[in-house]
Amino acid sequence: MAIDLLNHKLDRAFDHIDASGYGVVEREDLLGLGARILVGFGESPTSVTGASLVDSFDGIWSALAKALERDGDSGIARPDFRTAMTAAFVIGDQYEPVFRPATVAVAELCDGDRDGEIDLAEFRTMLCAFGVAYDDVEEAFDRLDRAGRGTLTVDGLVAAASEYYRSDDPNAAGNWLFGPL
Repeated sequence: MAIDLLNHKLDRAFDHIDASGYGVVEREDLLGLGARILVGFGESPTSVTGASLVDSFDGIWSALAKALERDGDSGIARPDFRTAMTAAFVIGDQYEPVFRPATVAVAELCDGDRDGEIDLAEFRTMLCAFGVAYDDVEEAFDRLDRAGRGTLTVDGLVAAASEYYRSDDPNAAGNWLFGPL
Protein backbone atom coordinates (compact mmCIF):
# COMPACT_ATOMS: atom_id res chain seq x y z
CA MET A 1 0.00 0.00 0.00
CA ALA A 2 1.15 3.54 -0.72
CA ILE A 3 2.31 4.59 2.74
CA ASP A 4 1.87 8.35 2.23
CA LEU A 5 -1.73 7.92 1.03
CA LEU A 6 -2.57 5.53 3.85
CA ASN A 7 -1.00 7.77 6.49
CA HIS A 8 -2.86 10.78 5.15
CA LYS A 9 -6.20 8.96 5.33
CA LEU A 10 -5.47 7.57 8.79
CA ASP A 11 -4.38 11.00 10.02
CA ARG A 12 -7.69 12.35 8.86
CA ALA A 13 -9.51 9.56 10.69
CA PHE A 14 -7.50 10.39 13.81
CA ASP A 15 -8.57 14.04 13.51
CA HIS A 16 -12.23 12.98 13.30
CA ILE A 17 -11.86 11.29 16.65
CA ASP A 18 -9.58 13.90 18.26
CA ALA A 19 -12.20 16.64 18.25
CA SER A 20 -10.39 18.45 21.09
CA GLY A 21 -7.15 18.59 19.11
CA TYR A 22 -5.00 17.32 22.00
CA GLY A 23 -3.09 14.88 19.78
CA VAL A 24 -4.13 11.82 21.78
CA VAL A 25 -7.37 9.89 21.42
CA GLU A 26 -9.05 7.90 24.12
CA ARG A 27 -11.99 5.53 24.17
CA GLU A 28 -14.26 8.40 25.22
CA ASP A 29 -13.20 10.38 22.13
CA LEU A 30 -14.26 7.58 19.81
CA LEU A 31 -17.52 7.15 21.69
CA GLY A 32 -17.92 10.94 21.48
CA LEU A 33 -17.77 10.67 17.70
CA GLY A 34 -20.50 8.06 17.91
CA ALA A 35 -22.52 10.37 20.15
CA ARG A 36 -22.17 13.24 17.65
CA ILE A 37 -23.47 10.96 14.91
CA LEU A 38 -26.40 9.82 17.07
CA VAL A 39 -27.29 13.38 18.06
CA GLY A 40 -27.15 14.50 14.43
CA PHE A 41 -29.75 11.90 13.51
CA GLY A 42 -31.79 12.31 16.69
CA GLU A 43 -31.14 8.72 17.71
CA SER A 44 -30.90 7.54 21.31
CA PRO A 45 -27.81 5.54 22.29
CA THR A 46 -30.17 3.09 24.01
CA SER A 47 -32.22 2.34 20.90
CA VAL A 48 -31.38 -0.80 18.94
CA THR A 49 -29.71 1.29 16.22
CA GLY A 50 -27.92 3.52 18.72
CA ALA A 51 -26.69 0.62 20.82
CA SER A 52 -25.39 -1.10 17.68
CA LEU A 53 -23.35 1.98 16.79
CA VAL A 54 -21.99 2.41 20.32
CA ASP A 55 -21.09 -1.28 20.59
CA SER A 56 -19.36 -1.29 17.21
CA PHE A 57 -17.31 1.83 18.06
CA ASP A 58 -16.36 0.22 21.37
CA GLY A 59 -15.25 -2.84 19.38
CA ILE A 60 -13.02 -0.65 17.22
CA TRP A 61 -11.40 0.79 20.34
CA SER A 62 -10.80 -2.68 21.77
CA ALA A 63 -9.20 -3.84 18.51
CA LEU A 64 -6.91 -0.78 18.46
CA ALA A 65 -5.84 -1.36 22.06
CA LYS A 66 -5.24 -5.05 21.36
CA ALA A 67 -3.15 -4.25 18.26
CA LEU A 68 -0.97 -2.04 20.44
CA GLU A 69 -0.94 -4.58 23.27
CA ARG A 70 -2.38 -2.02 25.68
CA ASP A 71 -5.30 -1.92 27.99
CA GLY A 72 -8.33 -0.04 26.74
CA ASP A 73 -7.75 2.83 29.16
CA SER A 74 -4.57 4.16 27.54
CA GLY A 75 -4.66 7.08 25.14
CA ILE A 76 -3.36 6.63 21.61
CA ALA A 77 -1.15 9.22 19.90
CA ARG A 78 -1.25 9.72 16.13
CA PRO A 79 1.74 7.47 15.22
CA ASP A 80 0.38 4.62 17.34
CA PHE A 81 -3.09 5.14 15.86
CA ARG A 82 -1.63 4.64 12.39
CA THR A 83 0.16 1.50 13.57
CA ALA A 84 -2.92 0.06 15.26
CA MET A 85 -5.32 0.86 12.42
CA THR A 86 -2.95 -0.71 9.91
CA ALA A 87 -2.32 -3.79 12.04
CA ALA A 88 -5.96 -4.38 12.91
CA PHE A 89 -7.96 -3.17 9.93
CA VAL A 90 -5.84 -2.37 6.87
CA ILE A 91 -3.66 -5.47 6.65
CA GLY A 92 -4.97 -7.31 9.71
CA ASP A 93 -7.98 -9.57 9.91
CA GLN A 94 -10.24 -7.35 12.02
CA TYR A 95 -11.85 -5.24 9.30
CA GLU A 96 -14.73 -7.58 8.49
CA PRO A 97 -15.62 -8.72 12.02
CA VAL A 98 -15.04 -5.38 13.78
CA PHE A 99 -14.72 -2.31 11.54
CA ARG A 100 -17.26 -3.20 8.86
CA PRO A 101 -20.13 -3.55 11.39
CA ALA A 102 -19.36 0.01 12.54
CA THR A 103 -19.58 1.30 8.97
CA VAL A 104 -22.84 -0.60 8.48
CA ALA A 105 -24.23 0.90 11.70
CA VAL A 106 -23.34 4.43 10.57
CA ALA A 107 -24.68 3.89 7.03
CA GLU A 108 -27.94 2.43 8.32
CA LEU A 109 -28.32 5.36 10.70
CA CYS A 110 -27.92 7.71 7.72
CA ASP A 111 -30.81 5.93 5.99
CA GLY A 112 -33.49 7.41 8.23
CA ASP A 113 -36.46 6.09 6.27
CA ARG A 114 -34.85 2.66 5.80
CA ASP A 115 -35.31 2.66 2.03
CA GLY A 116 -31.68 1.69 1.34
CA GLU A 117 -30.91 5.17 -0.01
CA ILE A 118 -28.98 8.05 1.55
CA ASP A 119 -29.67 11.53 0.23
CA LEU A 120 -27.41 14.56 0.36
CA ALA A 121 -29.00 15.93 3.56
CA GLU A 122 -28.49 12.62 5.39
CA PHE A 123 -24.92 12.39 4.11
CA ARG A 124 -24.29 15.99 5.23
CA THR A 125 -25.54 15.18 8.74
CA MET A 126 -23.09 12.28 8.95
CA LEU A 127 -20.11 14.26 7.65
CA CYS A 128 -20.86 17.20 9.95
CA ALA A 129 -20.62 14.79 12.90
CA PHE A 130 -17.17 13.80 11.61
CA GLY A 131 -16.17 17.47 11.44
CA VAL A 132 -15.98 17.68 7.65
CA ALA A 133 -16.19 21.22 6.26
CA TYR A 134 -19.69 22.06 5.06
CA ASP A 135 -18.38 23.18 1.67
CA ASP A 136 -16.72 19.79 1.03
CA VAL A 137 -19.84 17.67 1.54
CA GLU A 138 -21.55 18.14 -1.82
CA GLU A 139 -18.45 17.35 -3.86
CA ALA A 140 -17.78 14.27 -1.71
CA PHE A 141 -21.37 13.14 -2.25
CA ASP A 142 -21.12 13.65 -6.00
CA ARG A 143 -17.85 11.70 -6.18
CA LEU A 144 -19.38 8.80 -4.25
CA ASP A 145 -22.61 8.85 -6.28
CA ARG A 146 -21.06 6.81 -9.08
CA ALA A 147 -24.41 6.21 -10.79
CA GLY A 148 -25.32 9.92 -10.73
CA ARG A 149 -28.74 9.18 -9.19
CA GLY A 150 -28.61 11.83 -6.50
CA THR A 151 -28.51 9.22 -3.74
CA LEU A 152 -26.04 6.79 -2.25
CA THR A 153 -26.99 3.29 -1.26
CA VAL A 154 -26.29 1.97 2.20
CA ASP A 155 -24.15 -0.75 0.59
CA GLY A 156 -22.36 1.85 -1.51
CA LEU A 157 -21.48 3.91 1.56
CA VAL A 158 -20.17 0.80 3.32
CA ALA A 159 -18.07 -0.03 0.23
CA ALA A 160 -16.74 3.56 0.15
CA ALA A 161 -15.58 3.18 3.76
CA SER A 162 -13.75 -0.01 2.85
CA GLU A 163 -12.03 1.77 -0.03
CA TYR A 164 -11.13 4.70 2.17
CA TYR A 165 -9.46 2.58 4.82
CA ARG A 166 -8.11 -0.28 2.72
CA SER A 167 -7.48 0.80 -0.88
CA ASP A 168 -4.10 1.94 -2.10
CA ASP A 169 -5.62 3.33 -5.32
CA PRO A 170 -5.22 7.12 -5.21
CA ASN A 171 -8.17 7.40 -7.62
CA ALA A 172 -10.59 5.24 -5.62
CA ALA A 173 -13.94 6.98 -5.21
CA GLY A 174 -13.96 5.95 -1.54
CA ASN A 175 -11.07 8.33 -0.91
CA TRP A 176 -13.74 11.05 -1.12
CA LEU A 177 -15.70 9.65 1.83
CA PHE A 178 -14.75 12.64 3.99
CA GLY A 179 -14.20 15.19 1.22
CA PRO A 180 -11.04 15.94 -0.74
CA LEU A 181 -7.79 14.48 0.52
